[in-house]
Amino acid sequence: MRGISFVVTSALLALASLAWPAEPAPADTFAVAKVDTPVYRNPFEVVVTASRMNLIVRENPAATTVVSERDLQRQPRTIAVDEAVRFVPGVRVDNQADGSRVHMSIRGQGILSERGLRGIKVILDGLPLNDPTGFASDLYDVDWAALERIEVLRGPAAALYGGGSTAGVLNLTTQTGADKPVAADAQFTAGSHAFWKTFGQVRGSQDNVRYRVSASRMMGDGYRDHTAFWGNNLAAKFDWSPTNSVEISPVFLWTDYFNDNAEGLNKDQVRENPRQANPDAVPFNEYQLTQRVTQGVTGRIKLCTNQNVQFNAYARVTRFAESVPSAVQHRTLTSPGGTVQYNLHLGSGQLKNHLGCGLDYGRQTIAEYRLKNMGGANEDSLLSNQRIIQNGVGAFLIDRLELTPQWNMLFSLRYDNIKNKLKDLKADTLDLSGKVDFDQVTGRVGVAWSPEPRFSFYANWGQGFLPPATEELANNPHQQGGFNPDLESATSMGEEIGIRTFPCRTFSGDLAVFHLTTKNDFDRYRMPERPLETFYRNSGESRRLGVETHLTWQPVRPLSLEAAYTWSDFIYTKPDSLKDNVLPNCPEHLLAADAEYRFPYGFSLGVTVERQSRWQVDSRNTASVQGFTVLSARAAYEWRLCGKSGELSVTGRNLTGEKYVAFSEPDPDGNSYQPGPTEEVFATLKIHI
Repeated sequence: MRGISFVVTSALLALASLAWPAEPAPADTFAVAKVDTPVYRNPFEVVVTASRMNLIVRENPAATTVVSERDLQRQPRTIAVDEAVRFVPGVRVDNQADGSRVHMSIRGQGILSERGLRGIKVILDGLPLNDPTGFASDLYDVDWAALERIEVLRGPAAALYGGGSTAGVLNLTTQTGADKPVAADAQFTAGSHAFWKTFGQVRGSQDNVRYRVSASRMMGDGYRDHTAFWGNNLAAKFDWSPTNSVEISPVFLWTDYFNDNAEGLNKDQVRENPRQANPDAVPFNEYQLTQRVTQGVTGRIKLCTNQNVQFNAYARVTRFAESVPSAVQHRTLTSPGGTVQYNLHLGSGQLKNHLGCGLDYGRQTIAEYRLKNMGGANEDSLLSNQRIIQNGVGAFLIDRLELTPQWNMLFSLRYDNIKNKLKDLKADTLDLSGKVDFDQVTGRVGVAWSPEPRFSFYANWGQGFLPPATEELANNPHQQGGFNPDLESATSMGEEIGIRTFPCRTFSGDLAVFHLTTKNDFDRYRMPERPLETFYRNSGESRRLGVETHLTWQPVRPLSLEAAYTWSDFIYTKPDSLKDNVLPNCPEHLLAADAEYRFPYGFSLGVTVERQSRWQVDSRNTASVQGFTVLSARAAYEWRLCGKSGELSVTGRNLTGEKYVAFSEPDPDGNSYQPGPTEEVFATLKIHI
């Protein structure tokens, strides 16, 4: 019934948008969309907030990419982050089951998460999605069709956001209210593997309030057997300015996501039939179910001309269930938290100082129990019953100096304290209660020089702090239940230099070169007695060298070219048994290139090529995965009719039928390989009122 209600809701929103009376149309009510006249503006003048201070990209001394709303329009399905950030260098996203469950890493950090994101701070409309340990369980809360922009800050940012940002920051902003009382959008997508998605939203503004309400429903069978999924999303955002000095934005999110889990295959199984599920997946009915409600508010209060306070507060409740061969796990997570930041702006003339200080607080209570899986996810005897309480506090100081119109410096310092406490409620066995705490001081300093508005150079040094996250702590290799007692925090330190250039109105580019060293790097492993469970350990030290570049060029007005390239040299330096081995899941080369030609009368054609080179499966480099190239193409037609506008598009992905592995787990002798889909086609209809 819940799924039916969401389909009906989305349909009603779409019908309402079509039925809403339009302004009187001229005699000729049909018109084709004109070719967009390129708006030549410096892309590095865009204001970003990922660094916890409002500043333009050109003055930000860190590798930062902004994905605009126009870029987001090219997503063929709008169901996962891989489509949204494929032209962000330094970022790798593995979509293991052709749905919304993904693995994401930045500069090789976060590569080993079983699910969700590690070491990446995720912010949605000003609200953090990470728990106190820095783990973002998934991105199901995000409706990618509703996004307006994405900021990706790459490199250690623990001095800004704590342990959840040792790899970088993913700052997501949804669309705001329209500049009229009511506007509506509807979107319908259907395609390969029985996939479909409906999306509808209503937005507008009245007096001092802007609003947006959206709903969506999606469903698909997935490329492989036992990879079916479905998801529902409901979101609301209001921007209220009761006075000129106060801005308040309430946010509501509801998500309900389910996916069957086919698990990985060994090499023989991949050769035999890449679409089959692991032999254990269907008999034990492996799956994951996530249901979550988030309520929060963000705001800004202007105290006087040069002082203001920013804040957010939120409460999140998640119900999670997962079936694996050994057990069926149930969790209820309650996660309240908030932030307050005071900002002071001083100085006049050329020398100006912008000072910010504040406090982040997050708490999470996890009620968890596991029952033996008797097959088909039928539950039997109790294996573990425990309660986990986590608290995270971070105090930070940020100082930005405008030395001259050409020189900017940014300093940040932070202290984090994370406490984890576990109470074993299963009294008839060994008491596994315990606690583990982590704390760290981190710093970051950067400088940016812009000799003139079309060029910018920057350099920075920063530290990373990656404490063991909820998933790593809760997967105990010694017992069913209890904390993993063997884990320590990983710490990192690195330098970065970069250049941004906009030499003419048709070309822009940026280039970043970085070096990063990490101690107590994490590794994943499995055990024969629990073969389909994942465990974690500190494996040693590593060194990362990399080059990232992003280029856009418009040689003639109808033709747009874009490319993102990443070169990575990530190796272990300690212990001797791993020295000079390549970090797993880290291809040396990543490339995404796109060409789009916009014809008269609203037609456009585009071609995209994505290339990944070979990568190692495990830390011992005993197996590797062959690289692959995926070719995609799209055709679109933009139209206007009776005061309404829209777009009809068709996208074909992997048109050459390349057979490849989309994701590998560090288990070279077992179920490591998850094949990706061959040819896929998706069609989308968008309607705007």
